[in-house]
Amino acid sequence: METKKTTNFDLNDIRKRIPLGGFFVFAGLFIWFAFSRNVDPGMITTFVMNPGGAQVLLPNVVFDTLNALNIIAVVCILLGIFQIIKGFKQYTTLSIFVVSVLVTIGFLAWGAENTSINVGGMLRVMILRSVPITLGALSAILCERAGVVNIAVEGMMITGALVAAIAGSAYGLWVGMLAAILAGGLASVLHAILSIKYKINQIISGTIINITTIGLTSYIVTKLLQNSDLQHLNNSGFFQPIQLPVLSRIPFLGPILFSHNIYIYFMYILVILLTVILFYTKWGLRLRAVGEHPKAADTLGINVFRIRYVSVIFGGLLAGFAGSFFVLGSIGYFEQAMTAGRGFISLAAMIFGKWTPIGSFGAGLLFGFAESLATNLSILNFPVKAELLLMLPYIITMVVLAGVVGRSRGPAAAGVPYEKESL
Repeated sequence: METKKTTNFDLNDIRKRIPLGGFFVFAGLFIWFAFSRNVDPGMITTFVMNPGGAQVLLPNVVFDTLNALNIIAVVCILLGIFQIIKGFKQYTTLSIFVVSVLVTIGFLAWGAENTSINVGGMLRVMILRSVPITLGALSAILCERAGVVNIAVEGMMITGALVAAIAGSAYGLWVGMLAAILAGGLASVLHAILSIKYKINQIISGTIINITTIGLTSYIVTKLLQNSDLQHLNNSGFFQPIQLPVLSRIPFLGPILFSHNIYIYFMYILVILLTVILFYTKWGLRLRAVGEHPKAADTLGINVFRIRYVSVIFGGLLAGFAGSFFVLGSIGYFEQAMTAGRGFISLAAMIFGKWTPIGSFGAGLLFGFAESLATNLSILNFPVKAELLLMLPYIITMVVLAGVVGRSRGPAAAGVPYEKESL
């Protein structure tokens, strides 16, 4: 029997490649039309490579703005054409990263033409801004890998932030951190009971927690903490930066990665630890089995309900820890709605990172860089309004969730209550 030979021309495959390839081509054309055509020949851009605190300074990067923009535009267009015709296949994520970096360089080069911008400082702030997003994503990963959707990360974070401010002001920073972790855990217990025991729709359960915690924290800070007699309970202070011996002295990368407060180092540890637990331990295998096929896991003797309870509660502890960063790792006091939707951005980072800790950390860095970019450019004489720049992290979130970078498949049983069959 003659088999049908496959050819390189596959219409369905081309249809899958066109959206991403078209996006690359659009990025190149946008750089050329919006940036290159508005730059005068001979303009020079300087990238300052000083993140602050470095003992060995790298030389600044100085280049011709127009030539750099033209090269970036051509490379993006060529990458887009290649993606449409042949596709990057297993290197798709790498191609997205390369195009993102090129577009960012082009944007900075255009905005800083005939002047300078401190790229090293922006990267250092990027690490700091990625902390709550990465920790929130780790929280969501623990829950969804076990089959429970947790959109209440935002509410758990804002709860942790308020508790951290009050407990930290009264008893010290470390007590404030511990109290915030416990507060996030208590909120997750409510979510676990509603979604696992009573099998309430997990989106509704998370929404209830978000609405309740955001409203309650706003009421407490407005009616109580702004009272002159209680203002001392909203002045906790924050952890000071710690320079790691040897590592912080690495040229350029040292101050960026290893000259921060304790939260950054906890983030590094938790990303590695959670990766090992999920993919290299028996408990992690059971957790992932519960999230993919709970009935099969149950037949093998795995307690599905216990795994889900433990995962959701530990996820809540992580969310509370992430919330404490806003106070104890940043400004030293609580502000109304200070999480500003980062719990939801964490969910986007989880999806972008394909439900893995390392991937979510990379996505957290992306969103962190967007925040750093918006903050830095808004205080410079940049040819874009500050209000538009501050929208950048949320625009990237919508792009990720809209599937421009491709569709990600989460755990099969996520969001589905488990019904144990009676014998």
